[in-house]
Amino acid sequence: MIFEISILGSSSATPIYQRHPTAQVVKIHERIFLVDCGEGTLIQMNRFKIRFHKINHIFISHLHGDHYLGLLGLISTMHLQGRTNELHIYCQKELKEIVDIQLKYSETTLRYPIIYHFLDAEKDELIYSDDDLEVHSISLKHRIPCTGFLFREKPRLRKLVKSMLAQFSIPLSAYDRLKNGEDYISETGKLIANADLTTNPRIPRSYAFCSDTIYDERLISIVKNVDLLYHEATFMNDKSERAAETFHSTAEQAAQIASKAEVKRLIIGHFSARYKNLYPLLEEAKAIYPNVTLALEGDRFLID
Repeated sequence: MIFEISILGSSSATPIYQRHPTAQVVKIHERIFLVDCGEGTLIQMNRFKIRFHKINHIFISHLHGDHYLGLLGLISTMHLQGRTNELHIYCQKELKEIVDIQLKYSETTLRYPIIYHFLDAEKDELIYSDDDLEVHSISLKHRIPCTGFLFREKPRLRKLVKSMLAQFSIPLSAYDRLKNGEDYISETGKLIANADLTTNPRIPRSYAFCSDTIYDERLISIVKNVDLLYHEATFMNDKSERAAETFHSTAEQAAQIASKAEVKRLIIGHFSARYKNLYPLLEEAKAIYPNVTLALEGDRFLID
């Protein structure tokens, strides 16, 4: 089962140096989720051959334009190309007003329904769940209400070993209990250990998206041990005062969060337009936390 993150945009505020504003695609178990939708997201999805009609859930972190200005174009294109299935958008409640007024003055009646799920930026809460996956919001400290998103697979059942089931003549009626970790006790009272009949399931995988935020150690416990963490790194550390003023983080601060949370891998992005060359930001982060990568457009990160 695939668990993959694709970077469509990693610039802050404005498109520059061939970098687009924030947008990512998260593909999990054949489901495709869009996280933020900055200007040019639809173009980027076409460029990188993302099948945007398969997107049924869009997560918008906050209402600064570099995180949602591509949404109206995407909504309109879905409409023009005949979409009929519902689209779920997880966002601040004011985004509905923005979308509605655009549709009103363009005299557009969508062929498909939009289902809004309004976020409470003061709470960390479960906002999406299906058979395989949960998504939790993460309260972030930014200049306006802002949330991150934690994607985490649900624990899976133990795997049956068919050859051992046959060897011990285990009946079908016992399979569900074995998957849940129970031992098998035969009609004669013989106990066969679960470990002899099953193997461990895959460890649940996880991805945390921390959009615009000031350095906040409260995040450490929330993203503890995740497989992959995206954390904004708008500035280098010599601009730490500017970062604090604008409620952003430096590359060093992003690495500190990753290190203290003991995540397996870090991606940094949301780069200020002042940086044409991004590698000094990478080196600054690597000095604190070595397993770090730049969020470069077109890059894909597979969580095994």
